[in-house]
Amino acid sequence: MDTATHITMGIALGGIATLDPVVQQDSALFTAVMVGTIVGSHAPDFDTILKLRNNATYLRHHRGITHSIPLVIFWGIAISSIIYLFLPEVNFLHLWLWTSLAVILHVFVDIFNAYGTQAYRPFTKKWVAHGFISTFDPYIFSLHVIGIIAWILGATPGYTWLAIYFIILLYYIKRYMDKREIVKLIYEHFAHTEKIATSPTTKQNIWRIAITTKDFYYVGQVEDGHIVVNDQFDKMPVPDNRLFEIAKKDKNIAAFLSFSPIYRWEWNMYDDFSEIRFIDLRYRTAGHYPFVAVVQIDDNQRIMNSYTGWIFSEEKLQSKLNVDKQVSSTF
Repeated sequence: MDTATHITMGIALGGIATLDPVVQQDSALFTAVMVGTIVGSHAPDFDTILKLRNNATYLRHHRGITHSIPLVIFWGIAISSIIYLFLPEVNFLHLWLWTSLAVILHVFVDIFNAYGTQAYRPFTKKWVAHGFISTFDPYIFSLHVIGIIAWILGATPGYTWLAIYFIILLYYIKRYMDKREIVKLIYEHFAHTEKIATSPTTKQNIWRIAITTKDFYYVGQVEDGHIVVNDQFDKMPVPDNRLFEIAKKDKNIAAFLSFSPIYRWEWNMYDDFSEIRFIDLRYRTAGHYPFVAVVQIDDNQRIMNSYTGWIFSEEKLQSKLNVDKQVSSTF
């Protein structure tokens, strides 16, 4: 989920904590728990700081190790311990329990959107992305805002938030059932389907889809139970040659390939260099595929420059490649 939703979820969990008799009877502990649940609800996304390094590092690690089982345990202990240093009189056990629950809830809700997370590390590095809740869902966020306003106006926080989360649970079930119907529809219409990536939109009746079959990639949407194919691409294996071997070793390309499950590639040759592009098919926007990885390799088979990230115009991509080249040349 997005940062704003995670923070509001931390506030909600702090409100539910008022049902804990130990928290109920200790105002200092309530304050500590509220801080713990808000910070804990955002802690796994502290890896956003990796953007300051480069996109490849951020892409390879975001929602990776910081969302893993060992780090989930670490965040709960670390955040609770830091708070406890300032409020040593509070009950550490209850502070740790509620803070840890906030961290767990963060990772749990992240597995339901299209981006996903590596929540099962260290057992597997597989991305878990169920794709039936938006990264920012206006309905979920609005329910949290309503809960906060109700709390400010005097509503009992514990039971108010329990009621809201019951509604959110029903919403999750509804979205899951919607996706299941869409997947069933796709299997009925496309022979030899191998992979399906779904992504809901803010409109309940419209979903984005990307499909891999034996011979083709299909990109489109499902609207009111009807499949609309916007693009169809031949499914071609990545060439097994020296140039692509070099490309795959580039940090930006490697990061992209570790993350994207459905993509196509392009290979363009110019006078003194070759350019290879990998294009994620899950994020079609206004006829454009903005999430890409690009590497340029000269005639001596040396990487000139590369880039991965969100690009909405060719001019912007070329400026990014040129900037990266200039930065690399300074080292």
